[in-house]
This record gives sequence, structure tokens and C-alpha cells, in this order.
Amino acid sequence: MLRKAQIGDVKEIQKLLTSYASKGDMLSRSLSELYEALRDFYVEVADDGRILGAAALHIVWEDLAEVRSVAVVEDAGRKGIGSALVTACIDEARTLGLKRVFCLTYKPEFFGKLGFVLVDKSTLPHKVWGDCIKCAKFPDCDENAMTLEL
Repeated sequence: MLRKAQIGDVKEIQKLLTSYASKGDMLSRSLSELYEALRDFYVEVADDGRILGAAALHIVWEDLAEVRSVAVVEDAGRKGIGSALVTACIDEARTLGLKRVFCLTYKPEFFGKLGFVLVDKSTLPHKVWGDCIKCAKFPDCDENAMTLEL
């Protein structure tokens, strides 16, 4: 079941994101960051209540949002969970009247299948790079910047 995240999901979301962050695939998120951003998150929940995946839509500006923290537990991969989570974020962006969403990713093929296109990072506003300072790879980021026009 796909739904908006709830308070009781935060620690499990952090555990999921940390598993990817430890491999260098995404930024880690502290509990305080996740509690502050809770309303940004969607989760996919198994019948037994276990979180299978998470993704967030973070509004950056009046016409721009980021799809971020997309993660699916390894044993649930390749079942459409990631696509469903990103699609929920895109649908919410449309509902809110945003004109464009972007992502920074090591999986351009995945986001490309959802309509995102590669762009030069320099085309994104400087405000986007606020979280990048926390990254061990800053300033030599090797992620792909992609956008989707809504």
C-alpha cells in the first residue's frame, strides 16, 4: 500500500536511507531532518507493516521541486515500487501547480523511464545545492541531474 509517511515510519525510513547512504548512493538523513521533512515523504508498506520503499517531494521554489531519497529495500526491488513512489511525487507536484521537478541520481535509466531528461547541473538554481555541502563528494559531485517538465 502506497501512502503518505507517518510519524511511526521515520526510524524505518532512516534505516532504509542509511543502507543506501553507507554505499555512497545517496545522502544520509538524520532523524531530525526526517521528522522536519515527514510531510514530503511517501512510503510503500507491505501487508505485514514493513516499509518497502520511500521517496520524498521537496519543494525548492515556486515552480521547482526535487524528488529525493528514493529507496526500496533490496528484496523488494524490480517490482515497480520505486516507480510508484516517484509517480506519487510527480502527481503531487502537478496538484500543487509546480512546473518542473528534478532529481540528482546515480540511476538515470530509472528516472529516464519516468520521463526525466539529463540536464547540466549548472542549469539548476544555486538554492538546490544546500544539501550538497553535507556530502562527502562535494564539490566533485558525480551524480546526474535530471528534470521533468510538468
